[in-house]
This record gives sequence, structure tokens and C-alpha cells, in this order.
Amino acid sequence: MNKVFTPQVKIALVAILAVVVLFFGMQFLKGLSVFSTDTHYRMMFSDITGLSNSTPVYASGFKVGTVKSIEYDYARPGEPIDVGVDIDKSMKIPEGTKAEIISDLMGNVKVVLVFGKSSRMLKENGVIDGRINDGTLGDMKSMVPSIQKMLPKLDSILASMNILLADPAIKSSIHNVNRITANLTTSTQELNRLLAQADRSLPVLTAKAGRVMDNANGMMTNANSGITEARGAIRRANGMMTTLNDKVSGIDVQGTMTKVNATLEHMNTLTAKLNSNEGTMGLLMNDPTLYNNLNSTMRSADSLLTNLKAHPKRYVHFSLFGKKDK
Repeated sequence: MNKVFTPQVKIALVAILAVVVLFFGMQFLKGLSVFSTDTHYRMMFSDITGLSNSTPVYASGFKVGTVKSIEYDYARPGEPIDVGVDIDKSMKIPEGTKAEIISDLMGNVKVVLVFGKSSRMLKENGVIDGRINDGTLGDMKSMVPSIQKMLPKLDSILASMNILLADPAIKSSIHNVNRITANLTTSTQELNRLLAQADRSLPVLTAKAGRVMDNANGMMTNANSGITEARGAIRRANGMMTTLNDKVSGIDVQGTMTKVNATLEHMNTLTAKLNSNEGTMGLLMNDPTLYNNLNSTMRSADSLLTNLKAHPKRYVHFSLFGKKDK
């Protein structure tokens, strides 16, 4: 037994095992299942740019299979290219399903199934029509003609921009814009300071305004009460005027005026006598001599009273004992 498994045999077995493991590993890395029981389908493409064996097949973003084979008929160029794919046996593909080859910006290629609406399912080795969907690259390719048409306009626009930028007025305008921006910055800072001051002053002003409004409301209340009182006074005055009118209506105006005239005549007579030198009042008012005499008499009386207060014993003698004080 030991003679059968010589070192050379062991080395050969290990080499064979390594080759087998390498083969299955390569197949696994390619995405191929060696012991696969997937369902085989055929896809027909007029162009398979970027497609190769082991290209993944996706349905709704989920990988459901891989490309197994690509058969190109050299005898009939231009005919559809037969691409064999293995799809997970659990996946049921309805008739009318399409296959699209999609390439991204990084050059990665995949096949995407676009399911049909039929209720009948494809059988094994069924044919699926294929097409190329350029995706983002296709959109970019479709934009190339428009971009080519725009290039001359872009050149003229750039030339005009260069002419404008070379104009010295543009540079001076830019400097002016810088100065204006600096001024605006300064104005904004001042405005911010003013707003900050206004924010600090606003509560005080609001409180003062509230007090002023309260005072105004009190004044309006007082004014309303004053107006009410004035209206009452006006009503009372109207009543008094009505009463007065009633009383005036009952007065004998003619007789009253006669008495008033007689009184005025007496007043005139009295005034005339006062203005003349007749009578005591007339002499007092018009004769300065009488006024001076009365004034002198009053001064003498005043000095007498002063002397009386200073030396009362000279005028009043009252003593229980002793002599008179002369």
C-alpha cells in the first residue's frame, strides 16, 4: 500500500487536485455555476458590443443569470447573433420579454430583462429578442450633434467675452463694484448696529407707547364723561333758557324799562353832584383843601396815638399810693 502512494504519485494527485480547484474557481469567479440546473434561453441581438461570456443578467435590478455562450454565424454576416443564457429555474419569463444590453460610464456591461405582459411563459430554449440600450452613453451620443452645432456659437461667444474682458472699462467697473461692495458692507454693519439699538429700545418704546395708550384711553374715558356732563349741562341750560324765556314772557318789559330809565336819571343826578363842589362827597372828591386837612388831622391823630402808647402815664393817672408822676 505504501508502494502505491509514492511521493511522485502524491505530487501528481495534488497537482491534479489543484488544476481541478483552479478550474472550478475560475468558473466561479466568472459567475458560472458548474453544477448548474438553471433554465437555458436564447437571446437574439443584432449587435453585442461589450457583451461576453459570464456577463450578468438582471431582472428588476436583481441578478438572475449569466451569459453562457455567444454564437456568430460567419457564413451569414448581418444575421442576429445567438446568445445563450442560463436563468435561475425559479424565474418564470413571460412571452414578449425583451433583453437590453446596457453599458455604464465605467464600461461595465450587463443584460437587463424587460418583462412582457403575456400570461404565457417561455419554455426552455425559448427565444428572447434583444437590443442595445446605450443608457447614459446613448443620451450623451444623442447630444453630440447638438453640441457640434453649438460649438461655432460658443466660439463667437468666447471671442466676444475676450473682447469685453480686454476693455479697460470692465476693469474700472470691477473696481467700482469692489468699492460699492465695501460701502454696502459698511452700510450693512451700520444697519445691523441700528437694528440692534432698535431691538434694545423697542421694548422701552413699546412700554411707553402702552402707557401713552393707557393714558389716552383714560383721557378718552374722561372726555366721554365730560361730554356726557356737558350734554347734561346743555340740557340743563336749555331748561333754564326755557324757564327764563317763560319768565321773561311774563315780565312787563315796558314798565321795567320805565323804572330802569328813572333809576338811570337818579344815577346821573348823583354823579353830577359828586362831580360838583356841592355836598360833603362832592367837596371831598373835588376840593383838595378838605382832603389835605383830613390828611393832616389823620397824621396828628396818629402821632397822638404813638405818644400815648409811649407815655401812657402822662395822660392817665392811677395810683393807690404815692404821688402823681409829672
